[in-house]
Amino acid sequence: MEKTNNKPIKSFDDLWVYNESYNATFIIFSEILPKLPPEEKFDLKDQIRRACKAVPRLIAEGYAKRHQKAGFQKYLDDANAESNELIVCFRQCKDFYSDFVDIDTCEKLIEIYTKCSKGICSLSKTWMNFSKLPPIK
Repeated sequence: MEKTNNKPIKSFDDLWVYNESYNATFIIFSEILPKLPPEEKFDLKDQIRRACKAVPRLIAEGYAKRHQKAGFQKYLDDANAESNELIVCFRQCKDFYSDFVDIDTCEKLIEIYTKCSKGICSLSKTWMNFSKLPPIK
């Protein structure tokens, strides 16, 4: 994975997928959500709002349960599902609402969440192979 480094992971803040997904929420809240049409308030807009906040939350919450392989995996699976859902949401924004939202911003977010989904999947696979998990501090 292109984003890997050899620094020890001491908290969820050290996971690039957490940081990337967290930072993307600022783009979404400033450049996408305010521009969607009113009829999407309770559908696409609401779903994007919830999903973009869920990805970093699930990664952080899962990290707290990293000592339970199955528990951590479940949270990563859920984060990956939310990330994949956002890819579809931004495709829909781009395809249905190009008069409202910036297509380049949607493409950028699709790229971010595609990398996040791949990174979460990679993290999940890597974590399964750890023989000794880091201690909880």
